Amino acid sequence: MNTICCRYVKIIMKKLYILLFTIITASTAFAANAPLDSNRVQSVSLTDNRIAELKSQVDSTRNDSVKAFLYAEIATQYLKYDTIANKNTKLKYQNNALDYSYKALHLFSRYNDTVGLRNCFDNLAMVYHSKKIYPQAKWFILQSNSLSRAINDVPNITKSLIKLAAIKMDLKDYSLAMGDLNEALKLSVADHDPRTESTVQLNYALLYNRMKNFKKGELAMDRHNFIDDSLNKAELAFTAKQATTDSATVKKKVSTKMVRTDRATSSKRIASL
Repeated sequence: MNTICCRYVKIIMKKLYILLFTIITASTAFAANAPLDSNRVQSVSLTDNRIAELKSQVDSTRNDSVKAFLYAEIATQYLKYDTIANKNTKLKYQNNALDYSYKALHLFSRYNDTVGLRNCFDNLAMVYHSKKIYPQAKWFILQSNSLSRAINDVPNITKSLIKLAAIKMDLKDYSLAMGDLNEALKLSVADHDPRTESTVQLNYALLYNRMKNFKKGELAMDRHNFIDDSLNKAELAFTAKQATTDSATVKKKVSTKMVRTDRATSSKRIASL
């Protein structure tokens, strides 16, 4: 009887231990995720406050050109949907981003504002791509590309080509996506834009991996990393040089000020004699 009781107690203790361990693990995980969730909530709150301010400005103006920019800015705020974890809230942000982009687009088209139109096309393509509505995403990014070509805006031509390639990758139009990336690479090299060239190489890596050509994907990723490392080193060297120059300038100013102070003091002493 005592033996049976001991075994029963051991079983209960073991179960209690497992339960306690589970509770501690869950509470630790919750504590670790709490700051992240808190930051997300705070970010959404700040965005909502900014949107409310912008909507108030829309209500207080009758100038359509001003409204166009306000609508575009509201759309930009709603484009922050990637920071939102809640699916319903995220969907609401996406739909509002579309709504206000269309409102801005309507007014920009009235004033033939090419930059405003292009930005609206980019925003609409972005949201439709996120929602996996590929025909609309493709159509709007093509409009953006056409506008950029019309004014020979190379950086935005390249940007739209990269986005177009990403959409075509999702549609599994790999050969067409490759053509867009090839043109984007050519333009970024000719325009001496290594940052964009790095982005193109990253997209090459994604494309080759989807095509199951992992060797070429690895080579493209290596080129992307090499360019990024080179740019980061150059930026660090420039920052260090700038800090040294600023420090030398401050020392020179302090030294000059001290010399002037000493001269002024000496002059006062001579005058007092």
